[in-house]
Formats: sequence, structure tokens, C-alpha cells
Amino acid sequence: MKDKPHTVAIGAFVIGAILIALVTLLFLLGSGFGKRERVVMVFNGSVKGLNIGAPMALRGVQVGQVTNIELILDSDNASVIMLVEANLNAKNIRRQGSVNANITEELIARGLRAQLNTQSLLTGLLYVELDFHPDSPLNLADIDSPYIQLPTVPTNLERIAKKLEDVDIAKLTDELESISNGINTLVSSEEFQSLPANLTGTLDSLRDLSTQLQEQLATTGPKLDQVLDETADTVSTANTQLPKLATLVESNLQVLNNAIATFEQGMTGIDGLVSPDSPTLYQLHNALQEMTRAGRSLQALANTLQQQPESVIRGKRGDQQ
Repeated sequence: MKDKPHTVAIGAFVIGAILIALVTLLFLLGSGFGKRERVVMVFNGSVKGLNIGAPMALRGVQVGQVTNIELILDSDNASVIMLVEANLNAKNIRRQGSVNANITEELIARGLRAQLNTQSLLTGLLYVELDFHPDSPLNLADIDSPYIQLPTVPTNLERIAKKLEDVDIAKLTDELESISNGINTLVSSEEFQSLPANLTGTLDSLRDLSTQLQEQLATTGPKLDQVLDETADTVSTANTQLPKLATLVESNLQVLNNAIATFEQGMTGIDGLVSPDSPTLYQLHNALQEMTRAGRSLQALANTLQQQPESVIRGKRGDQQ
């Protein structure tokens, strides 16, 4: 009878511990910690180097591992795709804010993509790298899987290979061959073969020209120094004579100004003489009238002498009567 109370206490303690553990587990699962999620990815290229158990990392932090790799052959269009399954483990992810039940789908909508990357260049092993590529299109393969499909993006090597596939190798080869033939023709031509000799002749001519220039400089150097000295003397003399020349020019300008003033006064007098109200002009007009009348009288006398030349001796006919 004495052992029953201890047995009951131990049983109650064990049951309480189990309940606490269950509550803690439910809380952790409800908050997202320790929860595993299966995802599937489809790669069009080779997955050589990717093994089961290979890590899945989000910007360097491991958040899961590969659990299965399968090859799917589509008999309708004779295409082969690589199907990779992985478990997402959120134990290394600390979440903030409200917990969304479809957090993976939300991240995919924001640009979460999967890509194969190299773990080590020495071993050639691959791993699945997760990162955000918001500019990449959301391309999902048509597969039958109960798991969420993570979109994939090609590696840089696959992009380069794709571009190389678009290059016309035959055309590029023909162009390279044409360029090679052109280079061979150029190298084999007589002009190219004679190029070293021409260069040698040109260099010899440059040496001769340099020698001539040195000789001319040695000859003309003293003369040039003399010319420079004479030029300096001329400049010095000009600097001395320029003030005198400036004074002479100023005096001549003063004389010219006085002559201009005198001319202006003379023009003023001429304006007075030729003015319509000028007495001189009136007298000149009267004199011209007198000269006109005198001219008419002379004209009349000439006419009379022409008609009656004897009138110089006898007088006019009218006077005789």
C-alpha cells in the first residue's frame, strides 16, 4: 500500500512530461521551426556532379538537401528533363512577422529561383543554390508531382553554351578561312616582301637627313645668333625712336587740325557768298544781265553789218533818208 502513492506520482509526472513535450512540439511546428517541406525542381541541362544528399543553400545558408534525382523522358516530343526532389528544412531560418502557411509560394512569386552551382572546382560536385531573380520569368515544367515546384534558372555556363549554339560555326569558319587566305596573300606579295628593304632605305634616308640638319645647324647657328643680336639692336633702337616719332605725329596732327579748322572757316565764307540772299550774288546776277544785253546788242550789230556792210562808211539806210 505504501508503494501506490509513489507509483501514482511517478505516473502523473511522466504523463505531465509527455503533455509538455507534445505542447512544445505542436508550438514549434505551428511557428514553422523544425518543419520540413518537400519541393521538386526541373533542370533541362546536365546534373552531373549533383548527388543525393547534396546541400540546398539560400545565399550560402543551408536550408535543405537533395533527396532524389530522376530522369524523365517525354515520349511526345522526345525531350529529357532532370527531376530533382529536395527537403526544405527551416531550422536555419529565423522568421519575423506573421507566419504565412504558403511562405514558399510567396517567395516564388517574389522571384525565388533554384540554380545549380559548383561546390568545388577540384571535385566537380554540385549543389542547389537558391536566390532571388525578380527579373527572370516564371517557367514551370508540366510534370505530375504532389510537391511544390521551384522554378529554375540556367547557369552562366549554360547561358554561354546557348549563345554558342546560336552562332553559325560554318559561316564563322569560312570567314576565318577567308581572313587567313587574305593574310597569306598579303604576306606572300612582292610589296610585303620588299617592305623590309624599303624600311631600311627609309631609315638610311632619315639618318642622312639628320646628318645634313646637324651640319646646317652647325653652319647657320652663328649666323642665326648674329641675326638675333641685330634684331635685338633694331628693337632697342625702335624703342628709343618710338617716343620721338609719337611726338612728331602728335605735332603733325595738331597742324592738320588747325588746317581743317581754317578750311571749315573758308567753307563758311563760301556758303555766305553763294547764299540766295547774298549781296554779292545779287550784283553778280545784275552783271550777268548787263552782259546778256550787251551780247544781244553785239548780235544785232553783227546782223546789221552782215546785211549792210557799207553802213560802216555810209551809215544806216534809215539815217540817209
